[in-house]
Amino acid sequence: MPAADETPDAVGYDDGPVAALRRIAFLLERGREDTFKVQAFRKAAAAILPLPTDEVEQLVATGGLTDLAGVGASSGKVIADAVHGVLPERLARLETEHEGPLAPGGRAIRAALRGDLHSHSDWSDGGSPIEEMAFTAVELGHDYLVLTDHSPRLKVAHGLSADRLARQLDVVVAVNEHLGGAFTLLTGIEVDILDDGGLDQSEGMLGRLDLRVASVHSKLAMEPAQMTGRMIGAIRNRYTNVLGHCTGRLVTGNRGVRPSSRFDAEAVFSACVEHEVAVEINSRPERRDPPTQLLELARDLGCLFSIDSDAHAPGQLDMLDYGCHRAEEAGIGPERIVNTWERDRLLAWAGVGASR
Repeated sequence: MPAADETPDAVGYDDGPVAALRRIAFLLERGREDTFKVQAFRKAAAAILPLPTDEVEQLVATGGLTDLAGVGASSGKVIADAVHGVLPERLARLETEHEGPLAPGGRAIRAALRGDLHSHSDWSDGGSPIEEMAFTAVELGHDYLVLTDHSPRLKVAHGLSADRLARQLDVVVAVNEHLGGAFTLLTGIEVDILDDGGLDQSEGMLGRLDLRVASVHSKLAMEPAQMTGRMIGAIRNRYTNVLGHCTGRLVTGNRGVRPSSRFDAEAVFSACVEHEVAVEINSRPERRDPPTQLLELARDLGCLFSIDSDAHAPGQLDMLDYGCHRAEEAGIGPERIVNTWERDRLLAWAGVGASR
């Protein structure tokens, strides 16, 4: 029987089966397809990753791939094709379906972005390990990615206690050592804004981090005056760098819809200007937060901005396209977007200053 790569219409592929499986999972996430499909390919990649190349080739030759836990018929075909040096049909189809920008505009801003300040791993409510998030950010051309898993009060998202966060910092060091310096995984947190405007983590731990995103996740229907005071209290905290998804709204998606919180936006954004806190342009399609009217108000008041993916999976890191398009539509230039800054400038800005 001829080898698969001798088929006349076969397209060559030499990146290997793990890369093919990872790329398929990434494209499925980028296209917002079903999570169970994504996990099927990620589990298959994890199943064969530790195996020597010749063992994988032997399993392909003997038809034993699907005897491995985590490898099914679809992922097995991808592995077999890649082992034979053939571009897997599933990968080719997804590349065609999901190629190109996710949004119609914002390309100049997207090209100027050096990194992403809001991402989650499987240490809280993300779906992938820290290293997979970092490797994908490298592949997307980022200079840096801030890991911002949730803080302890958000139990539904497996928020990190101070002890778990301290252990995570050691993992970040190990990932950076492995990557060798061309890219930096920065330490961070998405810290809950408490009812009284405090931050849901000890000052000692907050002070050890490179950057902090502060967000409201509870009591989103709080009375406007209380919500305004709550948000301004967090903005005034010297540890706060970015105000995350400020209204908390949901406009689409499998979690349903949720109205915006009500607050005095002019007062909140004026406090952001005073304390040099960036307003996040959250790139998740289900959020589109801030709404356009508030985004334009923040622009007019002179706010800094951060365009973030709020990624909970590797493929979602590419959703920055949506936020860049919104920034362009609002006439917000790259000079006001803090994640266009090179790493040392970003870290100097995010450092705990006396003025905060």
